[in-house]
Amino acid sequence: MAELITLARPYAKAAFEVARSAKDLDSWSSSLALAAVLTQQSSVAKLLESPTLTAEQKATVLTDLCGDEINAKVKSFIAVLAENKRLDLLVSIQELFENLKAQQEKFSDVKVISAFELDDNVEKALAEKLKTVLESDVTLSTTVDNSLLGGVIVRAGDTVIDGSVKGRLNKLAESFAL
Repeated sequence: MAELITLARPYAKAAFEVARSAKDLDSWSSSLALAAVLTQQSSVAKLLESPTLTAEQKATVLTDLCGDEINAKVKSFIAVLAENKRLDLLVSIQELFENLKAQQEKFSDVKVISAFELDDNVEKALAEKLKTVLESDVTLSTTVDNSLLGGVIVRAGDTVIDGSVKGRLNKLAESFAL
C-alpha cells in the first residue's frame, strides 16, 4: 500500500499544481474521481491490464468511457499515466489529490477509529483539538473497532495518530523484541 502512495504522490502533486494554476480544482477533482471509479470496475480493469492494447489505446478507452465529463488536460494526464504504465495508480492519485485540495482549502476529512462509541461532547472536543493541530476545519467520521481495547486511532490524510491501547501494546512488544 505504501509503495502505491509513494508512486502516486508525484503524479498527484503534478495534477494538483496544474489544476490549481488553472483555478480548476473542482473539475479536476470530479474528473479524477470518475476515472478512478472506472478503473475499479472489473471489466475496465481487465481491459486496462490487457497486454494486447497499447498505452495509447488504454488511455483512449478510459477517456472515452469518461466522455465529456473530463477536459483535455485531464485526458492528457491519463495519457501520461498510460504511457508510464501507471493507470493502476488512479485511485491513489485521486485520494492524494483530494488531500492536497483539502489542505489548500484548509479543510480535512478525519477518520477516527475508536474502541467504543464516542458521545457528542467527546466528538466535539476531539474535533476542536484536531482543528487546532491540523490548522484547518475538520469533519469527523467515526467507526468502532473493539479490537483496539481502548483509545482511538486518528487518520487525517497521511497523518496517523495511534492512541489506542492495542497500538501501545504493539510498540511495547516491539521494544522487547529488540
